[in-house]
Amino acid sequence: MTSTINKLPITLLAQLDEVAVFQTAAFISDDNADAIAANLKSQASYGALNLGLHVNDNAKTVLNNRMHLLSAINEQLAATQRQPIDSLHWLNQVHGKQIYDIDATAPAMRPLDADAMVSCQANLGLAVMTADCVPIVLYQPATGQIAAIHAGWQGLACGVIKTTVERFSSSEPIMAWIGVCISQENYEVGRQVRDKLLTGCIENQTLAAQHLESFEERYVLASEADKIKLNLPQLAADQLNAAGIKVSNESAIPCSYADPHYYSYRRQTHLQQPATGRMALVIVRSLAVS
Repeated sequence: MTSTINKLPITLLAQLDEVAVFQTAAFISDDNADAIAANLKSQASYGALNLGLHVNDNAKTVLNNRMHLLSAINEQLAATQRQPIDSLHWLNQVHGKQIYDIDATAPAMRPLDADAMVSCQANLGLAVMTADCVPIVLYQPATGQIAAIHAGWQGLACGVIKTTVERFSSSEPIMAWIGVCISQENYEVGRQVRDKLLTGCIENQTLAAQHLESFEERYVLASEADKIKLNLPQLAADQLNAAGIKVSNESAIPCSYADPHYYSYRRQTHLQQPATGRMALVIVRSLAVS
């Protein structure tokens, strides 16, 4: 990889002919664990590459981080003889299923309220921010269409994955990648969340019949009293499979809470920090240099 990528907490998850997928983090993976632990005990944990403008970090710092991310991506693309991307698109994520069609919407100064983006354009990138929720990116090789999805438990309940897939104009195969998110072991919630999630999956028809029937055994782990632990990444993967999409990296998804190299809103809450940053899963479509 290039020098800029090596200096930033960015990982190249996949690179195909036209598409590359990047995962950012709070700290570089070989950073000293003691130093990271000390940072996590500070008043706010913005790490080395906070990309969220809504978490009370210095806006200039965040915008510079986004520029560094764009530069690092373009250096990687240049190294593989791909054209640079012109822009990265961001959302104001609201835990719903509103879809932002990049190709059909005029640019605005303020990011749109939505939880997914789709585009058929070349030489651009789509970024979804998380700090525990499930980030997903999609690519359809036959059409070149790409998408990025933010899916917390509310998005999984209201069908944001299915709604996004329905925006693809072709029935040709679609590839998917799931980014860093919280694992079942560290996602304890009240049983009412499970009830709302199951109800949403039934009403929106987002799971195969066998997974609805085995919902408790497949996604729920009993915890203390009325608490349970939910398996959001497995649920997201199963919703993708129900839509006819296979996840390319389903067996290797790090936990945002357990690994301090990543941002985690739940860890922030448990450590009583006033704020933490946001990382991004990014998909870019770039044509070959002619």
